Amino acid sequence: MTTHHPGALLTDLTSAQVADAVRGRTVVWPIGAIEQHGPHLPLSVDLILAEAFASEIAKELDAFTLPAQAIGARSLPQSGGGLYFPGTVYVAGDTLVRFLRETLTALTALPMARLIVVNGHYENEPFLFEALDQVRERGLLDSTEVFAFSWWSLVRDTWTDAEIPRFPGWHAEHAGVTETSLMLHLRPDLVTDERPDHDDPPRAGVYLHPVDVAQTTHRGVLSSTSGSDAGLGEKLLRHVVDEATAMVRDGSGLLFAQTRPDRRHPDPRRRTAARPEGNPQP
Repeated sequence: MTTHHPGALLTDLTSAQVADAVRGRTVVWPIGAIEQHGPHLPLSVDLILAEAFASEIAKELDAFTLPAQAIGARSLPQSGGGLYFPGTVYVAGDTLVRFLRETLTALTALPMARLIVVNGHYENEPFLFEALDQVRERGLLDSTEVFAFSWWSLVRDTWTDAEIPRFPGWHAEHAGVTETSLMLHLRPDLVTDERPDHDDPPRAGVYLHPVDVAQTTHRGVLSSTSGSDAGLGEKLLRHVVDEATAMVRDGSGLLFAQTRPDRRHPDPRRRTAARPEGNPQP
């Protein structure tokens, strides 16, 4: 008999255990990157944050987690500072799509009810969604619910309005107050004492060549780190986890009749009542 523990690593199971253990359950996969994050944060920020959000979501949903994917898409000047700063390790976009597509295809062999992909690297998002669509078009996700998102996509505007008065937009929140605060909460040992600010965050969706990184960044930082605080990081972590688990439990946006039968007539009371994921119902 397989004993399941909330947030347990899927890779801790044996081959003989895995099919029965994940049948009708949820698997959470964090995807990050190795990318420069200025002079005050480690190269592992996107990886650490993806793992942290995925782990907390898995605990709330009594789900399994996969080891994090560490290599992501290349850093861009307008959203990650670019490749002008040492330390970023990346693959080309077409390579990343192929890797994600083949990994997702392999995962669909498991009889899981739901796959949650938590992205921690801004430039990964379009390639992740493309890979998922390619797998979907092959019919391999017909019996599986999928929730894939970048963690910042779940942060409500009301939260940023209340907590970050001069919020520059998520593309420019690279190595800024949110990531610094999250790291101060999760891994303060990896955060230096510097708090660099960049007073002129770049615009979103603009490609420049040749780009002057001295204007678009401050040593790789795209916005402000002033006001970074471990307490703010803890609040942000909890906010995202709450939003993610509510979204999954509600199944908002899913076409119920073509996913799981128990989603066809959702009980509105589930929107506020937490229920363990040990039961395959949301």
